[in-house]
Amino acid sequence: MAQRARRRPDLELLDLFLGVAEHGSLGAAARTRDITQPAASAALARLERRLGLHLVARSPRGSRLTSAGAAVADWSRELLNAADRFGDATEALRARGAGQLRVAASMTVAEYLVPGWLAELRAAAPGVSVGLRVGNSARVARLVRAGTVELGFVEGSGLPPGLRSRAVAVDELTVVVGPRHPWTRRRRPVLPADVAATALVLREPGSGTREILDEALAAHGLTADPALELGSTVAIKAAVTGGAGAAVLSALAVGEDVAQGRLVAVTVPDLDLRRRLRAVWRPGGRLDAPAATLLACAVRAGRTRRDDRVGRAERT
Repeated sequence: MAQRARRRPDLELLDLFLGVAEHGSLGAAARTRDITQPAASAALARLERRLGLHLVARSPRGSRLTSAGAAVADWSRELLNAADRFGDATEALRARGAGQLRVAASMTVAEYLVPGWLAELRAAAPGVSVGLRVGNSARVARLVRAGTVELGFVEGSGLPPGLRSRAVAVDELTVVVGPRHPWTRRRRPVLPADVAATALVLREPGSGTREILDEALAAHGLTADPALELGSTVAIKAAVTGGAGAAVLSALAVGEDVAQGRLVAVTVPDLDLRRRLRAVWRPGGRLDAPAATLLACAVRAGRTRRDDRVGRAERT
């Protein structure tokens, strides 16, 4: 048992290694984990010594995985996903003991909509304590199916299988570029084929945002081949502002950036990027009172947003 324990990998080291694999840069992986590049380099060297494998080939152009590194990256994802499931399960046990309402939401919904819903919930039911998990839409659906959370909020075009749902809001994705991107000076319309052909900075497969873009392009017989796949909206906006390419993000997430000139919205007339935001829960019973109250808050807020949009459109 002692020998087996010594062979068990350090999850923090594996998480850093996966950051290098995802970003193609040790410096970028270090920044996303709020550590210095020398500390990240030392940690990666420690992982390589512990495993006895050369995982990353470094060069002035960045970092790439060796063949052994690619295999370890796949195994690391499985291990970290299992660790996340363990954490979710133990948190669920704590939540039951504390009487919490356990909720999960996709990143866009969690960042831009859930805070307002929770404020309304607190006013309606001040004694309710909420535990919120955040992930992409596929992960939220898994948490709901597993019973880790009572209620989830997801993005995407369809209902995740095996769950009940209710639409709570309508969102629209926007194609955005940096201020110096060639599309900001283009006179003719940007077409769906142009979007598919350009360098794109996108969310990972499994996110609702990515699903909507893939389906919108597929309607024109096109597919996206992203230049970068990043796991957060903040990282994508930073990359696009820096000139890495174009992105497709929620209008909720880019409105302030567009208004202040950090990003430029690009109209693509033939690309349908509208989507519904949905609440999801397990079938086979009614939602308990706190979950039902939060769902009602979300539906009411979505109706108010829709009425506001209609009012603005009628005034213009």
